Amino acid sequence: MSFVNFQGVTKSFGATVAVEELNLQIEQGEFFSLLGPSGCGKSTTLRMLAGFIAPSTGRIGVHGRDITTLPPEARDIGIVFQNYAIFPHMTVFDNIAFGLVERREDRATIKRKVDAALEQVGLSGYGERYERELSGGQKQRVALARVLVIEPEILLLDEPLSALDKKMREEMKFWIKNIQKSVGITTIYVTHDQSEALTMSDRIAIMNEGRVLQIGSPVEIYEHPNSRFIAEFIGESNLLSGRLADGGVMVGGVKVPVPEASGQTDQEVALLIRPEQIRLEPITPDETPKLEGRVIDEVYQGSIRRYLVETMGQRLNVEVPNRPDLAQLPPGADVSLYWRPESGVVLR
Repeated sequence: MSFVNFQGVTKSFGATVAVEELNLQIEQGEFFSLLGPSGCGKSTTLRMLAGFIAPSTGRIGVHGRDITTLPPEARDIGIVFQNYAIFPHMTVFDNIAFGLVERREDRATIKRKVDAALEQVGLSGYGERYERELSGGQKQRVALARVLVIEPEILLLDEPLSALDKKMREEMKFWIKNIQKSVGITTIYVTHDQSEALTMSDRIAIMNEGRVLQIGSPVEIYEHPNSRFIAEFIGESNLLSGRLADGGVMVGGVKVPVPEASGQTDQEVALLIRPEQIRLEPITPDETPKLEGRVIDEVYQGSIRRYLVETMGQRLNVEVPNRPDLAQLPPGADVSLYWRPESGVVLR
């Protein structure tokens, strides 16, 4: 049996269904992300697991124990919110010690555990500081240490990086993942940021309108989305309209080979090609390109150049490395577009 189990869980608020027939299994020690747009039900799912709201129907189990009706304090679950919730009148040490004090641990044990937690989150020597003396990233570390010090079975993280600037978010993504791996705690992470989910997760559940649409590893979700919604929500995508043919997709009058293409021929489909999978070159007379096109626009972005290319009456975004050996292609240039056949994904 999986460590965390949602069995047929539905949550309604009046006539609004926030989560519908959720069946979800999460393994012990896993870093599992719930990813989706605002209002898709991911935070509601987290709060049902924490015990802050009760399911309308269904059961929630942890380690073989039914916790559906247990109060939050009886669930052995720690949660970190996006707003840190640090007590401004307390020192960092006292903030982290708060849960241990509530449990009536002795002073020596509290000091030992808090000192260890401070070291674990890279804040040794910060015990006597107050919230006003901390950066946003340091506040988030204090919030995490306050949860980890009580050694819960499960760690819940609800949009924990949304209040940080971009540079700090990038740093914190790797920092949180490294802490999770070193502790080995089962972690469920809620976010609408695809980069966070792809970077940190062992597995991801994509949610929309209260339902889980796909579960898989970051590679599976990104490279093999099972719907147009997921293809467009995760990363950047090109969706070429065409018709299914034997072993490929007809785009305009050109058959594009796709190894996984199967099903009823002449069926209308979309062919997903990620921008970074496309090789873009000037047309040469001795090569037959997969498709021919014309550059509409070019944008310089430091390490990469982005091109908008029109082909077969459709437009593709193409992302290429900015290297001296790769020629710059100005708007109006005629180009060939190549990609590995296995890079294409057929979406119905």
